[in-house]
Amino acid sequence: MRGAWWRDGLVDMSDPKSALVLHVPGTSQPLMFALSPEQAENVRGELDQFVAFGKTKTIHTADESSVVINFAHVVTAHIDQVPPLATVYGDP
Repeated sequence: MRGAWWRDGLVDMSDPKSALVLHVPGTSQPLMFALSPEQAENVRGELDQFVAFGKTKTIHTADESSVVINFAHVVTAHIDQVPPLATVYGDP
C-alpha cells in the first residue's frame, strides 16, 4: 500500500515520508515541505533548474495545499526523508 500514510494517517515504514528541504539565508534550520511520493518525483526532476535559474514555482504539498516558492532566495534545495520529530509544512 504505497503512500497509504498520506491518505489514512497511517505510517507505512516501507514508504518513508518525503520532503522538499530548502536552505535559505538567515535561518538556522531548513524549511521542509511534505510531499507525496508522486510530487517528490516530479519536483526532483526539475529542482536543479528551479534553483539554477531562480524560478518561482507553485509546489503542491502532501496535504493538498499549495505553496509558492521563489527559488531565487534559496541557497540549496533537495528532496529528503523527513527526520523523526521534524516540523514539516504541508504534512496531513
